[in-house]
Amino acid sequence: MTAASSAAGVDAADISPRGRRLSFSAGLTNWTQNVRAGEIGSLPVALGLAVIAFIFQIQNDRFLSSQNLTNLLVQMAAVATISTGVVFVLLLGEIDLSVGAMSGVAGITAARLLIPDGNQVNVVIALAVAGAIALAVGATHGFFVAKLGVPSLIVTLATLFIGQGVILAIAGQQGLIRIQDKTIIGIANVFLTDGWGWLLAAAMVLGYAALVISADRTTLAQGLTAQSTASMLAKISLVAVMAFGTVAITNSDRGFPLVAVILAVMIIFWTFVAERTRFGRHLYAVGGNAEAANRAGINVDRIRIAGFMIASFMAAAGGIVLASRLRSVDNSAGGGNLLLNAIAAAVIGGTSLFGGRGRISSAVQGALVIASVESGMGLLGWPSDRKFIVTGAILLLAVTIDTLSRRTRQTQGRA
Repeated sequence: MTAASSAAGVDAADISPRGRRLSFSAGLTNWTQNVRAGEIGSLPVALGLAVIAFIFQIQNDRFLSSQNLTNLLVQMAAVATISTGVVFVLLLGEIDLSVGAMSGVAGITAARLLIPDGNQVNVVIALAVAGAIALAVGATHGFFVAKLGVPSLIVTLATLFIGQGVILAIAGQQGLIRIQDKTIIGIANVFLTDGWGWLLAAAMVLGYAALVISADRTTLAQGLTAQSTASMLAKISLVAVMAFGTVAITNSDRGFPLVAVILAVMIIFWTFVAERTRFGRHLYAVGGNAEAANRAGINVDRIRIAGFMIASFMAAAGGIVLASRLRSVDNSAGGGNLLLNAIAAAVIGGTSLFGGRGRISSAVQGALVIASVESGMGLLGWPSDRKFIVTGAILLLAVTIDTLSRRTRQTQGRA
């Protein structure tokens, strides 16, 4: 081994004419240096979840029970779905305050169209109408922001008020619309059998392993430095433990929730869009520096419009999930702390408010933190006022961490 390769922590046997692979010790050193430089990734979320689980389990031993953990997956699904769309807007350095109202409009629109009064439509048509409305609203947001230069805060705040008015108008004097369509109800109330649960876990692990190995080979083929073999195997093993462990826990209760499968499919799809497509690369570029992206030939206006359309569409999808879980929609749909939780989930999961940094999976991570806190406080019988205070404090902490890490990256020249 040469002195240069030794200093870099690269084993001679691991050097490829196409690229090189770090040794485990060099990889660990590199990770430590990245953390110190502000590249903290999902570390705060992982530590936060561990602390939350420890504290609430001590206070109430039902927190880590199979029933409560299964409930967590169902309860977080709507917020995680909406927050997925919020991530796209935040990556652009924008904000969408209408996602809560948009979820309510979509839920109550679909519910109204499915009332069995002789004029009901097919469930596919009802969902298509709700989705089309969401896309139109998102396109309108993007037009005002990208073409007219109106701040997204004002545009989406206006839509929030309009959406609340639409919800009240559709709800009418009834105020409550019960959902009787079995397809809609089944979204959040169907659970997989044990066998399907294990098969799903195996497919997830194999799929993740294939992606990791493929990315690793691509890195080497491009002549870049790849992670150590030990690190790669550790990531795959961690996902395997989480996947099979989750299925084992849910199987001891009602089974793995179908809505969690739907959420996983959406996360995988949008992750692919954000990280593996030209649109995704342009999205990050616009969020990082819109002027530079424009000079590079990127259609900044089109990217912004598309980002807002995705946010509104995912808000509508979250509204359908929430309506399914509650089996009804009323004139308060999309209200309460839904908006706060959806935006907080994206930020808590690690998406930067400054744009250009974050991952789609951060929506799920943040939603899991919020759902865990709310579940734990619910088991302890805490009143709603404390729930709002704790959620707000967690959001402030997440934003502070993001701000400090961004400042550290700028100091290190990595921003």
